[in-house]
Amino acid sequence: MRANVGDQLVTHGRIVGQQDRIAEIVEVLGPEGTPPYRVRFADGRETVMSPGPDTVVRRQGHA
Repeated sequence: MRANVGDQLVTHGRIVGQQDRIAEIVEVLGPEGTPPYRVRFADGRETVMSPGPDTVVRRQGHA
């Protein structure tokens, strides 16, 4: 997985009815765009993530 600052990480819900979680990448901590990433959620929380297989990158500028 490779991502840039401003991209979003979309983690898909694991059970029926669970919504996707979306976080914006604010810092790339790995070499050449690889994890881990410092991310910010819509409610302002920040954390460091090393995304699993249920997460995809939504490139900056895409809906």
